[in-house]
Amino acid sequence: MRKITDIYEEYKIMPHLQMHQLRVAAITVIICDSLDIDIDKDTIIKASLIHDMGNVIKFDLSQTKSIFGLPDSEIEDIKNIQGEFIEKYGQDEHTATSLIASELSMSDSVIHLVSENRFSNLCIDKDGDDWKLKILHYSDGRVGPHGILSFDERMQDAGKRYENHSLSIDKKEHDRLVDCGKDIEKQIFAHSKIKPEDITDESVAGIIEELKNFEI
Repeated sequence: MRKITDIYEEYKIMPHLQMHQLRVAAITVIICDSLDIDIDKDTIIKASLIHDMGNVIKFDLSQTKSIFGLPDSEIEDIKNIQGEFIEKYGQDEHTATSLIASELSMSDSVIHLVSENRFSNLCIDKDGDDWKLKILHYSDGRVGPHGILSFDERMQDAGKRYENHSLSIDKKEHDRLVDCGKDIEKQIFAHSKIKPEDITDESVAGIIEELKNFEI
């Protein structure tokens, strides 16, 4: 077993993508600890810590530069890493993440979670009974480029950033999926002793520091 931060270093995961995954994992910890239903917390944490390992494949480098204020030298490094990932894992970031999860000898449950954690699956998750997927997907939907947002804020931010992206979808379908995400939020917090607004950058800060030493 190895610390997640060592795994991030091995796979050349950029600092902002490391932090995204750590924030998502921290939210899953808060949610799992607040629920009045039994949940496989360990599996959700592991999945959330690696759920975007292949995302460099879909990076729009000009957008990445402007959002994070990165110098040209770092953008060039990311471009090289992107090329390495595409050559090794192909053009689909979800496939890449699933392959990396397999390389890390993750359980079938973890691999299933990371492979199914797609925006296009929000309504499927809403109607399903897999609480691990609901929690992972919702937690991922709370983290913006620079920190934790409300679900509505995150969806608005993502909608703008992907508006002219190759992964963009039409507005009617986007709005349908966002509504399903809102329903997932209601489902989760109907079983929780906390409220969505209790999940903030401040409330997850200590958990993130602990998760940096999480071993998988």
